[in-house]
Amino acid sequence: MRVLIIGCGRVGARTAMELDRRGENVTIIDSDQRAFLKLPAKFGGASVRGSGTDEAVLREAGAGMTDLLMALTEGDNRNALAAQIGKHLFGIPRVVAKINDPVRAEAYRSLGLETICRTVILSDALVLSAMEGAEATDGEVLPPTAEPIQGAPTPGSRAHAIARAAAREEEGVELENREPEAARVGTVRDPGQEA
Repeated sequence: MRVLIIGCGRVGARTAMELDRRGENVTIIDSDQRAFLKLPAKFGGASVRGSGTDEAVLREAGAGMTDLLMALTEGDNRNALAAQIGKHLFGIPRVVAKINDPVRAEAYRSLGLETICRTVILSDALVLSAMEGAEATDGEVLPPTAEPIQGAPTPGSRAHAIARAAAREEEGVELENREPEAARVGTVRDPGQEA
Protein backbone atom coordinates (compact mmCIF):
# COMPACT_ATOMS: atom_id res chain seq x y z
CA MET A 1 0.00 0.00 0.00
CA ARG A 2 1.26 3.48 -0.86
CA VAL A 3 0.82 5.86 2.09
CA LEU A 4 1.36 9.61 2.06
CA ILE A 5 1.78 11.24 5.49
CA ILE A 6 1.62 14.99 5.92
CA GLY A 7 3.44 16.22 9.00
CA CYS A 8 6.60 14.75 10.49
CA GLY A 9 5.91 15.69 14.10
CA ARG A 10 5.74 13.07 16.84
CA VAL A 11 2.56 11.44 15.51
CA GLY A 12 3.55 11.63 11.85
CA ALA A 13 7.07 10.32 12.41
CA ARG A 14 5.90 7.45 14.61
CA THR A 15 3.15 6.51 12.14
CA ALA A 16 5.62 6.62 9.23
CA MET A 17 8.11 4.43 11.12
CA GLU A 18 5.46 1.85 12.02
CA LEU A 19 4.03 1.67 8.49
CA ASP A 20 7.55 1.41 7.05
CA ARG A 21 8.35 -1.37 9.53
CA ARG A 22 5.26 -3.23 8.29
CA GLY A 23 6.51 -3.01 4.71
CA GLU A 24 4.24 -0.26 3.39
CA ASN A 25 5.50 2.25 0.80
CA VAL A 26 5.63 5.49 2.84
CA THR A 27 6.27 9.08 1.79
CA ILE A 28 6.21 11.83 4.41
CA ILE A 29 5.88 15.58 3.81
CA ASP A 30 6.91 18.38 6.17
CA SER A 31 7.73 22.04 5.62
CA ASP A 32 10.62 21.88 8.13
CA GLN A 33 13.63 19.88 6.94
CA ARG A 34 14.72 19.35 10.57
CA ALA A 35 11.48 17.45 11.26
CA PHE A 36 12.83 14.51 9.25
CA LEU A 37 15.52 14.03 11.93
CA LYS A 38 12.78 12.29 13.96
CA LEU A 39 12.91 9.43 11.46
CA PRO A 40 15.47 6.66 12.09
CA ALA A 41 18.40 6.12 9.72
CA LYS A 42 16.83 2.78 8.73
CA PHE A 43 13.59 4.49 7.53
CA GLY A 44 13.00 3.09 4.05
CA GLY A 45 10.42 5.63 2.93
CA ALA A 46 10.80 8.94 1.16
CA SER A 47 10.67 12.44 2.60
CA VAL A 48 9.57 15.56 0.74
CA ARG A 49 10.07 19.09 2.05
CA GLY A 50 7.11 21.39 1.47
CA SER A 51 3.52 22.14 2.37
CA GLY A 52 1.01 19.30 2.39
CA THR A 53 -1.58 21.70 0.97
CA ASP A 54 0.55 22.62 -2.06
CA GLU A 55 -0.58 20.79 -5.20
CA ALA A 56 2.95 20.70 -6.68
CA VAL A 57 4.43 19.26 -3.47
CA LEU A 58 1.69 16.63 -3.26
CA ARG A 59 2.28 15.71 -6.91
CA GLU A 60 6.04 15.41 -6.27
CA ALA A 61 5.29 13.16 -3.29
CA GLY A 62 3.24 10.82 -5.48
CA ALA A 63 -0.27 11.78 -4.39
CA GLY A 64 -1.65 10.64 -7.75
CA MET A 65 -0.62 7.05 -6.96
CA THR A 66 -1.42 7.05 -3.24
CA ASP A 67 -3.82 4.61 -1.58
CA LEU A 68 -4.01 6.40 1.79
CA LEU A 69 -3.29 10.00 2.82
CA MET A 70 -2.88 10.78 6.51
CA ALA A 71 -2.81 14.49 7.43
CA LEU A 72 -1.10 14.54 10.83
CA THR A 73 0.10 18.11 11.39
CA GLU A 74 -0.79 20.14 14.49
CA GLY A 75 -3.26 22.29 12.53
CA ASP A 76 -6.86 21.07 12.25
CA ASN A 77 -7.69 23.31 9.29
CA ARG A 78 -4.43 22.44 7.51
CA ASN A 79 -5.14 18.73 7.99
CA ALA A 80 -8.71 19.06 6.71
CA LEU A 81 -7.55 21.07 3.69
CA ALA A 82 -4.80 18.58 2.85
CA ALA A 83 -7.27 15.70 3.16
CA GLN A 84 -9.80 17.44 0.89
CA ILE A 85 -7.13 18.19 -1.72
CA GLY A 86 -5.98 14.57 -1.62
CA LYS A 87 -9.50 13.23 -1.90
CA HIS A 88 -10.96 15.58 -4.50
CA LEU A 89 -7.98 16.71 -6.58
CA PHE A 90 -5.90 13.53 -6.58
CA GLY A 91 -8.68 10.97 -6.07
CA ILE A 92 -6.95 9.27 -3.14
CA PRO A 93 -9.37 6.53 -2.05
CA ARG A 94 -8.87 6.97 1.69
CA VAL A 95 -7.91 10.14 3.54
CA VAL A 96 -7.62 10.60 7.30
CA ALA A 97 -7.23 13.93 9.10
CA LYS A 98 -5.97 14.22 12.68
CA ILE A 99 -8.14 16.75 14.50
CA ASN A 100 -7.71 18.20 17.99
CA ASP A 101 -11.11 19.92 18.35
CA PRO A 102 -14.06 17.47 18.60
CA VAL A 103 -16.49 20.07 17.21
CA ARG A 104 -14.35 20.51 14.10
CA ALA A 105 -14.00 16.75 13.79
CA GLU A 106 -17.77 16.41 13.40
CA ALA A 107 -17.87 19.24 10.84
CA TYR A 108 -15.10 17.61 8.82
CA ARG A 109 -16.82 14.23 8.97
CA SER A 110 -19.91 15.90 7.50
CA LEU A 111 -17.67 16.86 4.55
CA GLY A 112 -16.90 13.19 4.03
CA LEU A 113 -13.49 13.23 5.70
CA GLU A 114 -12.42 10.48 8.03
CA THR A 115 -11.07 12.05 11.22
CA ILE A 116 -9.16 10.91 14.25
CA CYS A 117 -9.71 13.23 17.21
CA ARG A 118 -6.93 12.82 19.72
CA THR A 119 -8.89 14.83 22.31
CA VAL A 120 -11.64 12.19 22.31
CA ILE A 121 -9.16 9.31 22.26
CA LEU A 122 -7.17 10.75 25.17
CA SER A 123 -10.22 11.64 27.26
CA ASP A 124 -11.71 8.17 26.75
CA ALA A 125 -8.39 6.59 27.77
CA LEU A 126 -8.19 8.78 30.87
CA VAL A 127 -11.73 7.88 31.94
CA LEU A 128 -11.03 4.18 31.49
CA SER A 129 -7.69 4.50 33.29
CA ALA A 130 -9.42 6.14 36.26
CA MET A 131 -11.86 3.23 36.58
CA GLU A 132 -11.14 0.68 39.27
CA GLY A 133 -9.02 -2.14 37.90
CA ALA A 134 -8.11 -0.40 34.64
CA GLU A 135 -4.64 -1.03 33.29
CA ALA A 136 -2.72 1.17 30.87
CA THR A 137 -0.83 -0.72 28.19
CA ASP A 138 1.09 0.41 25.13
CA GLY A 139 -1.53 2.35 23.24
CA GLU A 140 -4.70 1.06 24.87
CA VAL A 141 -6.42 1.33 28.22
CA LEU A 142 -8.79 -1.49 29.13
CA PRO A 143 -10.05 -3.10 32.30
CA PRO A 144 -8.49 -6.57 32.68
CA THR A 145 -11.82 -8.34 32.06
CA ALA A 146 -12.97 -6.13 29.16
CA GLU A 147 -14.12 -7.80 25.99
CA PRO A 148 -15.52 -6.46 22.69
CA ILE A 149 -19.31 -6.62 22.36
CA GLN A 150 -22.17 -5.27 20.34
CA GLY A 151 -25.22 -3.81 22.05
CA ALA A 152 -26.10 -0.97 24.39
CA PRO A 153 -24.52 -0.78 27.86
CA THR A 154 -26.65 -1.49 30.93
CA PRO A 155 -28.12 1.75 32.39
CA GLY A 156 -26.30 2.72 35.59
CA SER A 157 -23.13 0.77 34.74
CA ARG A 158 -19.71 2.37 34.33
CA ALA A 159 -19.81 1.46 30.64
CA HIS A 160 -23.13 3.32 30.36
CA ALA A 161 -21.59 6.44 31.94
CA ILE A 162 -18.61 6.26 29.59
CA ALA A 163 -20.85 5.80 26.55
CA ARG A 164 -22.90 8.85 27.56
CA ALA A 165 -19.72 10.90 28.07
CA ALA A 166 -18.36 9.78 24.70
CA ALA A 167 -21.65 10.63 22.97
CA ARG A 168 -21.61 14.12 24.51
CA GLU A 169 -18.00 14.55 23.37
CA GLU A 170 -18.77 13.41 19.83
CA GLU A 171 -22.04 15.30 19.46
CA GLY A 172 -21.15 18.32 21.58
CA VAL A 173 -24.57 18.19 23.27
CA GLU A 174 -26.15 16.75 26.40
CA LEU A 175 -28.15 13.57 25.87
CA GLU A 176 -30.96 14.55 28.27
CA ASN A 177 -33.42 11.63 28.03
CA ARG A 178 -31.73 9.74 25.21
CA GLU A 179 -29.76 6.59 25.86
CA PRO A 180 -26.50 5.69 24.11
CA GLU A 181 -27.07 3.78 20.91
CA ALA A 182 -25.87 0.23 20.38
CA ALA A 183 -22.14 -0.03 20.93
CA ARG A 184 -19.78 -0.26 18.01
CA VAL A 185 -17.55 -3.30 17.59
CA GLY A 186 -14.64 -2.89 19.99
CA THR A 187 -16.66 -1.03 22.61
CA VAL A 188 -15.57 -1.92 26.14
CA ARG A 189 -18.18 -3.84 28.12
CA ASP A 190 -18.50 -3.50 31.87
CA PRO A 191 -17.48 -6.91 33.32
CA GLY A 192 -20.79 -7.23 35.23
CA GLN A 193 -22.95 -6.41 32.19
CA GLU A 194 -24.90 -9.07 30.34
CA ALA A 195 -23.83 -9.45 26.70
